[in-house]
Amino acid sequence: MALHITPLESVGVEVSGFDITQAMGDALKSELISLWDEHAIVVFRGQNVDPKSQIEFSRTFGPLATHPIKETTSAEHPELFMLVNEPEKEKYHTASYNGELVVGRLDWHMDLHYTGKPNRGALLRSVVCAEKDGLTGFADLSKAYDALDADTKSLLEKIEVAYCFSMQRRHMRYVDLEGYEPGPYSPTKPADVNFPNFPDVAYPAVVTHPVTGRKVLEIADQFLDRIVAPHEADLCNDEAIELLERLVAHTRRPEFHYFHEWQEGDMVLWDNWRVTHCATGTPPGVQRVIHRTTIEGGTTLGRVL
Repeated sequence: MALHITPLESVGVEVSGFDITQAMGDALKSELISLWDEHAIVVFRGQNVDPKSQIEFSRTFGPLATHPIKETTSAEHPELFMLVNEPEKEKYHTASYNGELVVGRLDWHMDLHYTGKPNRGALLRSVVCAEKDGLTGFADLSKAYDALDADTKSLLEKIEVAYCFSMQRRHMRYVDLEGYEPGPYSPTKPADVNFPNFPDVAYPAVVTHPVTGRKVLEIADQFLDRIVAPHEADLCNDEAIELLERLVAHTRRPEFHYFHEWQEGDMVLWDNWRVTHCATGTPPGVQRVIHRTTIEGGTTLGRVL
C-alpha cells in the first residue's frame, strides 16, 4: 500500500491510502511508526473498523494498556475504553461555562501525567458523532518548545514543575476559569469517583522524549501547580508564578493546535509523551460515543514528591 500524507493546518498529518482491516507488512508498520514519531498527531479517515480491528491496529504502535475502571471498559475487549455520553451519568460531568451547560469539557492535559508515568499514546475512534460540538483538541509541545527564545530555554533547563491532582476544576491554578461554575453534582474529591489521593509529582520543565530525542515543553494546564524550589534557578516565588503563566499562555497559541471535528470512520492517534489534548464537550442530551485504545508507557518521566 502507498501511503498518502497530508499536513494538517498547524500540527500533525492525515494519512490515507490504506485499509487498516487488511494485513500490513513490516515495511508499512515501520512507516506508520515513523510518521507517528515524527508528527505526533496522526489522523485516519474513512476507516470501517470494529473493536477487534482497532485493537489489532493499535498494537502496531506498542503493547496496549487496560483501563482500571471496569464500567468504562468493554467486557468483550478489555483493551477498549469507551467514552459514552449517558443521560443518567451526565449530571456528574456537567458544568456551566459563561451561562451555558456543557457535558464533558476537559482542559489541556496528558493522560496519567499526575502519576509520573504517562502512557505512550492512544488511538480514538468515532463510533457515534456528536451532532453539536464534541471536538477533541491536540497541542504539540515539541513545537511549542522550539518556538521559545534562547534565554527561556536556558532557564527551563534549571527548573522542575510540580503537578497536583485535584477533582475540583476551580482549584486548578492554571486552567482558564473565566465564566466557569461547577455543576451541583461535580465531584469534590477523588474518593467520589473511586480514585485514590495521588501524591504530587514533579517533571523537568523540558523533557527529552525517550524515543525520538525531541525536547518537549512539559507544561499542561490541568493539575499544574508550581515550580519546585524556584530559588535554585534564582527566581523568587512571584517570578516563578509569572513564568508559568507565560508558558501556559505560550502553549495555548493556535499554531501549536489541531482541533478534530469528528466524522464517522475517523481515528486519531497521538503521542502522549509530546502532545496534550482537551475536549470541548457537548450540550446536555447530545449522543457521543468514542472508543479508545491506549499504548502503554514503559518509562517514568516524572518523580513522586
